[in-house]
Parts: sequence; C-alpha cells; structure tokens
Amino acid sequence: MNDLKQRNITLAKKLVIVALLMFGFGYALVPIYDVLCDITGQNIKVQESASGEEAMVVDENRDITVEFVTSINESTPLQFRAEKRSMKIHPGQYYTVNFYAKNNLPVQLKAQAIPSITPGLAEEFFKKIQCFCFELQTFAPHEEKTMPVRFVVNPKLPERYKTITLSYTFFDRTNNTEN
Repeated sequence: MNDLKQRNITLAKKLVIVALLMFGFGYALVPIYDVLCDITGQNIKVQESASGEEAMVVDENRDITVEFVTSINESTPLQFRAEKRSMKIHPGQYYTVNFYAKNNLPVQLKAQAIPSITPGLAEEFFKKIQCFCFELQTFAPHEEKTMPVRFVVNPKLPERYKTITLSYTFFDRTNNTEN
C-alpha cells in the first residue's frame, strides 16, 4: 500500500512539472514568434501614415517590379481592383497608381483597406505619400471610386530586391462601433 502511495505522489509531481512546462512554453510562444518574425522579416507592420515628398536621387540604371494585389474579406460586398497588375519603376522616382472599388449594395458601406508589403524587409524602403488606406472609406449605394496611391521606393533598397508586392485587403466596417 505504501508503494502505491509513493508511485501516486511521484506521478502527481511529474504531472505538475509537465503542466508547468506546458504553461511556460505557451507563455513564451509570443516572444519567440516575434523574434522569428524579426529575423525573417515576416509580418512587419506597415506604416499607415503619409510621408511627405522629398527629393531623392533617381537610380535610372535599376528597375524594380512593383506588383499590385487586391482582395476583399469574404464578407465585404465590394468589387476591388488595381489599375495595373505590376509596373517597372526606378528607385527614387515618384509614381501614382489607381485602384478602383465599387459598392455592390443598395445601401451605404464603410470599408477599410489594410496594406501589406512583401518582402517584409523591403517595407522600410517603400514610402506611401498618398493612400486610400490611411482613412476609412465610405461608399454611397452602388458608388464607384477611383483611389490613387502615390509612392516612391528609396534608392537605398538593397540590390537583392527585384520585386516588391503591395497588397490591399478591404474589410467591411459598416457595423463596427469604432467608426
């Protein structure tokens, strides 16, 4: 009987240790994830404030392809597209590209575009001067909008980056209480 009691106590101690280790691992996942994202350049938050135009030296000997990707959250009743799928640019030169959106509903719609730039490490070199993503967009019933984005890629962008993808996802914020 004493042997059984001793084994139960040992098992209980092991289970408590395992539970504490599991809790510690779960608690450490967020900082570990943040460190891995910093190292790999993934999930870097995109700046959502406008930069002023400043004179840069245009590198006409270098071409970078900027791709434009659009998507909508599955519950957002919009049509949304970019004027072009991609464009060749020279770092240091300012460019404007238009995006088009149409409200598919017979009622007013409020939507917010969330930008993303990949590769993440190139984000600090991609500056938006004007962007519809800076503000909540209000669409009248069946309204169509042309929304320009003015940007520049800093010539200090490392040579290894040949393509940058600018992606926007629109989310319906009509019923959001934070509007």
